[in-house]
Amino acid sequence: MITRSEAPSPARLGPHPLWTRAFHGFNLLVLLVYPSFIAPLFNKFSPLTDAALKSRIEALLARCGFRSSGLFVMDGSRRSAHGNAYFTGFGAAKRIVFFDTLLAKLDGPEIEAVLAHELGHYRHHHVWKRIAVLAAASLGFLALLGYLVQQPWFYQGLGMSAQGTAPALVLFALVLPVFLFPLSPLMSQFSRRHEFEADAYAARQTRAADLVSALVKLYRDNAATLTPDPLYSSFYDSHPPAAVRVARLQSA
Repeated sequence: MITRSEAPSPARLGPHPLWTRAFHGFNLLVLLVYPSFIAPLFNKFSPLTDAALKSRIEALLARCGFRSSGLFVMDGSRRSAHGNAYFTGFGAAKRIVFFDTLLAKLDGPEIEAVLAHELGHYRHHHVWKRIAVLAAASLGFLALLGYLVQQPWFYQGLGMSAQGTAPALVLFALVLPVFLFPLSPLMSQFSRRHEFEADAYAARQTRAADLVSALVKLYRDNAATLTPDPLYSSFYDSHPPAAVRVARLQSA
């Protein structure tokens, strides 16, 4: 006879709260220290020396109300011809980075327009929204894993007799992409909506024609498909097709 004190406790759903806090805290810490300590391990960052371009960028930052710890040029050409500009970090650690390939391909107004697009992500809080979505998704997946690790049918259904944390983690990593695939269009749509919002912000802060010109050059140099299959694009493309972006900007 099993007394109340001897009865097995019900399976606890989800990971321990301490582990989840540590997981999300570590991710935020990495985002904070990445610009100053991690990124320089892989690339060289030099202050922007072009006085005319620096003046143009600083004027844009003043209009947008964006404060940064500096303007830098990254030696992206050492690995790729891909051109880009981005800002990274939080608080006093925010910095704006231009690929040297981008500076070589675009003129001043086009560079300003590309940066305005990136600032649009900042103004619409896209970074924080994506962090929140990823944090919620990570918490949900960890809770699901915490449940499945105690379910014999999970192992048996996948043909594994061994049970435990390690086998469950391996099986979970193998089967999760299959069930996430139908959600791919939702995540792609979420990302493309952010891109449209950033484009619209850039069109308000700079000339839309300059961003169109920059996009055409970048799509060409990056050998991107200009007319992708709509179904394929809805599943895999985080950015809208070039023709759609250009049409929206031209209408703006």
